[in-house]
Amino acid sequence: QVQLQESGPGLVKPSQTLSLTCTVSGDSITTDYYYWNWIRQPPGKGLEWMGAIASSGSTYYSPFLKSRTTISRDTSKNQFTLQLSSVTPEDTAVYYCASSKRLISIATIDAYDYWGQGTQVTVSS
Repeated sequence: QVQLQESGPGLVKPSQTLSLTCTVSGDSITTDYYYWNWIRQPPGKGLEWMGAIASSGSTYYSPFLKSRTTISRDTSKNQFTLQLSSVTPEDTAVYYCASSKRLISIATIDAYDYWGQGTQVTVSS
């Protein structure tokens, strides 16, 4: 059973960089043909795919967030991370990490194999 767990600060000030880590257990993030995704859901809105890192290490980003988003990984810790720069209150959301066997850029609940429980991030001064 694959488990994912998000961690990071729940409050970030405007203009700062949001950093979250997803720790994976039950599988390796280097397992062939897997994608490790970051998805968010702002209050009252739908799911938004932010980007992914493949088992190969290649990264893929939403064109709407690409200029502010960096996804990286630490294979020794079986973790992957999200950095979102220059945040504003509009970046307030529940942030999820999730796995998939193909690259899926339109986020729906059933599109991904495993999900973390999500972590609330609020952008406020």
